[in-house]
Amino acid sequence: MHILWLKTELLHPVDKGGRIRTYQMLRHLVREHRVTYLTLDDGCRDADAIDRAAEYCTHLIRVPLRTSAKGSLRFYGELARNLVSPLPYAISKYRAPTMEAEILRTVARESVDLVVCDFLAPAVNVPEALPVPALLFQHNVEAVLWKRHAAVASDPWRRAYLRRQWRRMHRFEGAQCRRFDHVVAVSPEDGVCFTREYGVREVSHVPTGVDTEYFRPTGMTSGDPYGLLFTGSMDWMPNVDAVQYFADAMLGRIATESPQASFSIVGRNPSPAVHALAERSPRIRVTGTVPDVRPYLEQSRVVVIPLRVGGGTRLKIFEAMAMEKAIVTTSVGAEGLPVRHGEHLLIADTPSAFAEAVTRLLREPQYAAALGRRAAEMVRSRFGWEQAAARFADICMRTLDPTMSHARPQVPVQ
Repeated sequence: MHILWLKTELLHPVDKGGRIRTYQMLRHLVREHRVTYLTLDDGCRDADAIDRAAEYCTHLIRVPLRTSAKGSLRFYGELARNLVSPLPYAISKYRAPTMEAEILRTVARESVDLVVCDFLAPAVNVPEALPVPALLFQHNVEAVLWKRHAAVASDPWRRAYLRRQWRRMHRFEGAQCRRFDHVVAVSPEDGVCFTREYGVREVSHVPTGVDTEYFRPTGMTSGDPYGLLFTGSMDWMPNVDAVQYFADAMLGRIATESPQASFSIVGRNPSPAVHALAERSPRIRVTGTVPDVRPYLEQSRVVVIPLRVGGGTRLKIFEAMAMEKAIVTTSVGAEGLPVRHGEHLLIADTPSAFAEAVTRLLREPQYAAALGRRAAEMVRSRFGWEQAAARFADICMRTLDPTMSHARPQVPVQ
């Protein structure tokens, strides 16, 4: 099978959830299938990103894209022009007629069997009429993200802007989902949402995976019995909201019971708002980009995931579980994952309940360790990337030949 894979970025550095999922899926797919990776390239990448593309694709095609730095005059000009656009800004900034033309050329010349649009953004450049089947790989229900952003926004002007973006995203996402031959979600819940909200008829889901050999405790790093940790891309709005929410509403409550508690925020490109948290409190440490997140996971006692905004599934949870960490998350943080409160992690949705759960894990190290061991056993037995990639390949084959859905069963996901 020859797959034309469409993306808005090169994958290295593989340092955030969407890149990790795509990289791991393609790394397994390319062992058995031909993958042409066609992407926009704004030049903002690691020096070795082009050379390392051979790790996940057979052939690389780059389409140059000029982007605007956030906060620049050009950026604000784009926002102003977007006020009269039917597209949400998160989509319109990736509009590139050159990519659309390259997709048509590649399909015509390279005997492509299937087009895969990875995330919603590249869909703005996918031609309306393709001579081959096309599949949309949705890592989130994008409109849900914007709706949740609007719901937690305190500033009325920001809330009004986010609601406008949410309505545009809902219209665009629905139209795109309906025009692809198949939609792949990352959880059963997202799949149901695509069917209910947008009337998608052909939808499947692929489970979240984790590299269970890479994410495994070494026993060589001493732990901090009062260390709390959040990991994630710190230029992504849901993560910024989560750490601000935790610092403002929960950390003080925890410190009352555990005065030695500290909170580390580990992840790429911390925003000014995230840096401000560390300046405000000596309990908070912001690391920025780190070469390896595993030592920070191993050092921590509790991983906190206080997300109020999110979609899809959180890879950070499976990584922490594979490292045998005790986790406290909100329902939004655990959304779409087959985890159970009290067995694999603790789920709490109010500041007081969240702080109480964290305090219990700090106070009861044996209980925290048992929770972490059960979590690790679950992900190691069921959620390696090889299983996820095999399921994705099966969906691709059935999209090419729908009769295969009757000829053989889907790869089971428990």
